[in-house]
Amino acid sequence: MNKVRDAFISAMRRVAATVTVVTTDGPAGRMGATVSAFTSLSADPPSVLVCLKANSRIARSVTDNGSFCVNILPEDGEDMAKQFAGMFDSDTLDRFKGIEPIQTELGPILPNATAFTCTLRHTHIHGSHAICIGDVTGIFDADASPLTYMSGGFHIVRPKGTLPD
Repeated sequence: MNKVRDAFISAMRRVAATVTVVTTDGPAGRMGATVSAFTSLSADPPSVLVCLKANSRIARSVTDNGSFCVNILPEDGEDMAKQFAGMFDSDTLDRFKGIEPIQTELGPILPNATAFTCTLRHTHIHGSHAICIGDVTGIFDADASPLTYMSGGFHIVRPKGTLPD
């Protein structure tokens, strides 16, 4: 047992993350997966990064397609997060089943999501994950509060001092 690894995992569970779904479409096919490691990288040029498990279908598809779309799920997107996390893969491998995305040339934009369409600039493998850097080519701002994930559960973001409806 590695004490540093275990402490790292425990501490990271306390870090709230915006729930995002990375989608892609192109020669390698349409794919989507829920991810927690997404951040802005630069405003000049506009770019983002996502971390994908290096040996996953989504990482291979993003690399082969050369593009991806980051969908920030709205606070009512818990079922979509679970669907793209693969919780229902035993029933169907099509994670888009029942969802009508807006199709773009760089990847599907999910309903009510704030989205960034990106061309893949660079991929760097570090440990078990691929760090994918994308140049942002388009933005769809849904103007919706995001869904977050922390301590093994979904959460809704509220400004400090306000009460839920």
